[in-house]
Amino acid sequence: MENPVRYEAHGDIGVIRVDNPPVNATSHAVREGLVACAREFAASPQKVAVIVGEGRTFIAGADITEFGKAPREPHLPDAINVIEALDKPVVCVIHGTALGGGFEVALGSHYRVMLRGARIGLPEVNLGLLPGAGGTQRLPRLIGIVPAAEIFTSAKMISAEDCLALGIADDLSNDDPFEAGMAMARKVLAEGLPVRRVSEMSVPPTDEAALEALKKKVARANRGHVCHLKAIEVAVEGTKLPFTEGMKLERAAFWEMMQTPQRAAMIHAFFAERKVASLPEIKGVEPRDLSKIGIIGGGTMGGGIAVSCLLSGLSVTLIERDAESVEKAHNGIARTLADSVKRGKLGAEARDMLLSERLLVTDSYGKLSDADLVIEAVFESMEVKKDVFTKLDAVCKPGAVLASNTSYLDVDEIAAMTKRPEDVIGLHFFSPAHVMKLLEVVVAAKTAKDVVATGFALAKKLKKVPVRAGVCDGFIGNRILKTYRTAADIMVLEGASPFQVDKALEEFGFAMGPYAVADLAGIDIGYLTRKRLVPTRKPGERFGEWGDVLYELGRLGRKTGRGHYIYDDETPKGRPDPEVEEIIAKERRAKGITPRDFTDAEIVERYMAAMINEGAKVVGEGIAQRPLDVDVTKLYGYGFPRFRGGPMHYADEIGLAKVLATIEEAGKAGDDIWEPAPLLKELVAGDKTFASLN
Repeated sequence: MENPVRYEAHGDIGVIRVDNPPVNATSHAVREGLVACAREFAASPQKVAVIVGEGRTFIAGADITEFGKAPREPHLPDAINVIEALDKPVVCVIHGTALGGGFEVALGSHYRVMLRGARIGLPEVNLGLLPGAGGTQRLPRLIGIVPAAEIFTSAKMISAEDCLALGIADDLSNDDPFEAGMAMARKVLAEGLPVRRVSEMSVPPTDEAALEALKKKVARANRGHVCHLKAIEVAVEGTKLPFTEGMKLERAAFWEMMQTPQRAAMIHAFFAERKVASLPEIKGVEPRDLSKIGIIGGGTMGGGIAVSCLLSGLSVTLIERDAESVEKAHNGIARTLADSVKRGKLGAEARDMLLSERLLVTDSYGKLSDADLVIEAVFESMEVKKDVFTKLDAVCKPGAVLASNTSYLDVDEIAAMTKRPEDVIGLHFFSPAHVMKLLEVVVAAKTAKDVVATGFALAKKLKKVPVRAGVCDGFIGNRILKTYRTAADIMVLEGASPFQVDKALEEFGFAMGPYAVADLAGIDIGYLTRKRLVPTRKPGERFGEWGDVLYELGRLGRKTGRGHYIYDDETPKGRPDPEVEEIIAKERRAKGITPRDFTDAEIVERYMAAMINEGAKVVGEGIAQRPLDVDVTKLYGYGFPRFRGGPMHYADEIGLAKVLATIEEAGKAGDDIWEPAPLLKELVAGDKTFASLN
């Protein structure tokens, strides 16, 4: 293979070109090439060098094919040090993105020019790490500790304009990367600008109050993570030392983070997200056309799906039942798009174009005659959905994909209402649909392969993470949810407080516990689900009924100011309501239960065991194809803490034998949810892991 980094002479200017498609990642060959070209420049008659990336971007980060392998010299910090130590000026040109190690290469250069539209970032915390090639040491010396820490703890990308304002970039350019670099190099020559090493700069004065405020903000936003605060600590302590000592501190912390379970979990999540979209059954299968989307129902879900489609360049025809509902749905979509304008995600002119040219809201099913794909998002009732699909079958063109957004219902039964069951699929979006990344692609018995491919193509178009699911009550996510929610309810019946359960799980890493989530979603949602399941409940099955009492009292959660918690001006995020404890105590007495104490650790252990066990059943039955599909579903749709990698990865970490023992102990009370999954027992017997099935 040709060397991905080469040196060229252009009169007094040397050019170091990085050409390692697709994103110029800092592979071993790139690191070697940077060192070799830096030394060639040092020995040459050229007076200034330009580092420029070929293709669509500068260096967009590490080479993921090297993850998990033994690192090979030269290490990136050493390559950057060679560049920075040169006695002749080096200009770095940033176009596209300069992320992670790519941005650290730019910081090791003496001058930086950015193309308008380019962005930089240090996203290492997304992998449970911290910058390891000078990001915590050079960036604070260049712009100050607080603004630097805001960049490397947020993992956000920073625009070229903001980089210029911060002092990261020395100039902005509208030229192509090569011409921008040459222009900056000529300026360095003409003005006799010296070598300017960031490592030799003094750290700007730190606003200690602002630093403390940032630490608190970071701790709140990243509960349970260790890398974010560690990165700040390394920046603060390292910049008090000579640069070489600060770098030793950074490298030591980087390798410390590399050994943590969090890093392993987040690397697993990183690769799992990429693997779910790679489905063997649709490899080489062409998806159907996807330019015109129909949506049935303009409520919260339907409106959110419409916004997601509009923002992704698709045309949308949305059907509502009458003129009043049509107006309400149109206004709701307009409000959501207005919020996008307010947040700077969309221009006002673009919003107006979407509303006038790309969106049609009507009560006429006939307007769907040319739709490529129609998504039904109506009330979660089988009879209502059957009626919708009967109408769609009559009006939609041959080859149109007919999708149901059902959360639980049998897609095969829905498909049977049409003369084209091969065109029917489930597309389970999560609310709010224009924000949440997960999309369960539910494949029915007769769904055609190109229809499955179309579901995955839509997910890609909408920038969502697709997971293939089979047909069962609740598919992957909600089926597992029902089980671990039942486990939580049983623990509350046996003596735990719902508020203790929430607290224990929040400390484990969930943003909210199950009862706070129930209040947020609405107590009526759980009530309707319980009523739907009444005919299928087994005799003696235990479940919590206090939610029905709350529903009957009109305590529907946040929207009414009371649910499990009280929501008012004093505590808008909620405070525990002692009346709920009394309602639960009354239910315990009626059921003859003598309450006992639970430790927080026992709550987490049982809750997670129920989640893992049902996940194993879902995989064993083929509803999910691999354990990683369960992990991605829970990570992206249900708030599972990313730094734990997903329930199946977490199970491997703590040991499957321990999980099975917890299930067997809990099962002594006779509840069906604790029936051990055959797959789990099989893996324990063979001393294998869920990862072995990925």
